[in-house]
Amino acid sequence: MDAKYTGMTPDLYRYLVEHGTPRDAILHELSEETAKLGPISMMEIAPEQGAFMTMLVRAIGARSAIEVGTFTGYSAVCIARGLAPGGKLLCCDISEEWPKVARKYFERAGLSDRIELRIAPAIETLRALPAGETVDFAFIDADKSGYRAYYEEILKRLRPNGLILFDNVLWQGQVVDPNADSDDTKAIRALNDFLARDARVQTVMLSVSDGLTLVRKRAAGE
Repeated sequence: MDAKYTGMTPDLYRYLVEHGTPRDAILHELSEETAKLGPISMMEIAPEQGAFMTMLVRAIGARSAIEVGTFTGYSAVCIARGLAPGGKLLCCDISEEWPKVARKYFERAGLSDRIELRIAPAIETLRALPAGETVDFAFIDADKSGYRAYYEEILKRLRPNGLILFDNVLWQGQVVDPNADSDDTKAIRALNDFLARDARVQTVMLSVSDGLTLVRKRAAGE
């Protein structure tokens, strides 16, 4: 297979970010506040990933969305901003602390009326959703061992041609490192292998940030 990609360098990455629509003051301030948390701040998504998600949600006309793993709220703001008028985002997180930051920025961004944040194990929140309730878009960025279970619960509620986005699917390159054998690494590898074979969906893996897999639910008859 020919190598049809461009290796990223710090200068090239800076160039990439600078040549997208600049993020606004709210996202910039949210990112700065998150950075003060220390090393854990690496859980925040990259700015170009957030811009991509807003564009993706808006492009499919999504009115309903689910996020599994909200942290301090950067990704939730990006998703909610892309929703059609009257749209709703359900955020699932298990932490009591980090969502305090998220709620503050939801309000500052004028999004409190379209975001519901539930603090509980995400799998319980998802399983409790009404069986007939459909969703247009979902973003999964939480404990890696739970990805597959979250996927199955969301997929059964996803409308045909709806999208699910998974974060960290390259796992800082450890997915192809034979010496990497942590439980999280194994879970990501297993998910990646499964999604590539799942006939219910169409899948593409992208080298955005730490790797994104975009899944589209096939329509009947495909």
